[in-house]
Amino acid sequence: MLDARRMQVLNAVVSKGSVTAAAAALGFTPSAVSQQVAALERQAGVALLERVGRGVRPTAAGLLVARHAAAIDEEVARAEAGLDDLRAGRSGRVSLRYFSTAGAALVAPAVARFRRAHPGVHVDLELGEAGDPLGAVARGQADLALVVRDGEEAVPGVRLTHLLDDPYLAVLPAGHPLAEGAAPGLADLAGEAWIGCARPGPCADALLESCAAAGFRPEFAVESEDYATAQAFAAAGLGVAVIPALALAAPQPGVVVRRLREGEPVRAIHAATRETPNDRPALTALVHTLQATAATLS
Repeated sequence: MLDARRMQVLNAVVSKGSVTAAAAALGFTPSAVSQQVAALERQAGVALLERVGRGVRPTAAGLLVARHAAAIDEEVARAEAGLDDLRAGRSGRVSLRYFSTAGAALVAPAVARFRRAHPGVHVDLELGEAGDPLGAVARGQADLALVVRDGEEAVPGVRLTHLLDDPYLAVLPAGHPLAEGAAPGLADLAGEAWIGCARPGPCADALLESCAAAGFRPEFAVESEDYATAQAFAAAGLGVAVIPALALAAPQPGVVVRRLREGEPVRAIHAATRETPNDRPALTALVHTLQATAATLS
């Protein structure tokens, strides 16, 4: 196998036109250059340079090897440039898992903003409503996940970065007694028929814990699969719903959305990333962009 370093020495001789000039360019002695070329000739099994007067010139084999050495130099230069881009966060791939209610209000504008600033970085987006996003991050199956989580609860191998607190709002049928006047408290909804709209998990837990703190457990008269359907049920007069603000960017006709004056449930949304000693500037930049975008929603 030909030695790539010796090939580079030969290429220097060919491109500079002499052993002496190549030695000066490489910081070698002329004797060291000649020894490297001689060793390469033994590996190649053919002469690579021939004497012409007091100088040398490449043979056909020498020109062929020099061309390949130049190609290797170009590939090395491209690799170094690629590494520089990767280290600076100008290239690479980042995978992001998100949940649907964070998609339109947070993820879409944040990723658009990130791509404008980092056009060389590809963001793989995956809607991940089911499964354990924290486990996916810890196992390296996702670089970043948006999660609803108590920031004080440690997760082995995962770093949580707080993005925003998303308050829950009351969604009432138009004409409901609490749709006008002073803002209701959560306890004012204790005797109402409720529309269930959150799957078991941290989002539902935040709501139920706030209801328990207000002294009641809601009576769910209707279960829905999503927040949009819950609004439709409320508009039809089937009950009231308490829905995160991010899911209410576009309230449906027939409902009144009201801020709760006390007992307001809140879900804390975090960016989860894997704890690792390796620096990933593109991932860090995406987290910072999510933070900046979330600040505009507060």
